[in-house]
Amino acid sequence: MKIRAIIFSFLFVTVLNVGSYAQDFQKDVIQTMGGDLIITFIGHGTLMFEFQGKVIHIDPWSHLADYTKLPKADAILLTHDHGDHLDPDAINTISKEGTELVLTEICYKKLKKGKIIRNNEYIGVVGLPVEAVPAYNTFARRGNGKPYHPKGEGNGYIITFGDTRVYIAGDTEYFPAMEKMQMISIAFLPMNLPFTMAPTMVAICAKAINPQILYPYHFGDTKPEELVKMLMGTKIDVRIRSMK
Repeated sequence: MKIRAIIFSFLFVTVLNVGSYAQDFQKDVIQTMGGDLIITFIGHGTLMFEFQGKVIHIDPWSHLADYTKLPKADAILLTHDHGDHLDPDAINTISKEGTELVLTEICYKKLKKGKIIRNNEYIGVVGLPVEAVPAYNTFARRGNGKPYHPKGEGNGYIITFGDTRVYIAGDTEYFPAMEKMQMISIAFLPMNLPFTMAPTMVAICAKAINPQILYPYHFGDTKPEELVKMLMGTKIDVRIRSMK
């Protein structure tokens, strides 16, 4: 797996002209055995993957992008039902005939459509293997004592692109099953107190998963540079992109 980055700005904004669309998003191109995987970093918890002519949107959110100017989705994956992850308007805008919508049970109840996948289940999505893994809080709780993200309600996803396994964690904290994840090439881990993790816990997760590349995402006002320092001396390549 090789990576080449497409143009980056010190202001974290880059104007790109790719195919028939153009918006100010950073991109990485990752070479896999099955061809190039293009990752578009739309922001927050929102991503877009392009692979073998297919487009997969993760948690599309209209607050971050004009989806009329982005490619239609062959597949949409939703991690959970919070408004910055489940946006019906964005979903409708990027959907086309045949778009596969993969989501949690609560998301399904709100949208009344899609394919439900639960923690630890597997599914094929546009010909790619996808595994749903847990995503939940172990410590972070609301004032009423309930977790922001209860166990069993949200999904993370492991998508296999050729020989490259990409883990999109969703809104989660550390959980023991991370120790059993194998051959993760790329991991997206959230770092946004008080809702998910501090850099210290993200570092613990990263060492458990041991990806080749780690993208902290959904990091709000948390400083990702702290994570870089914590993982110095490991073989994990921490890449900071505009994912506040």
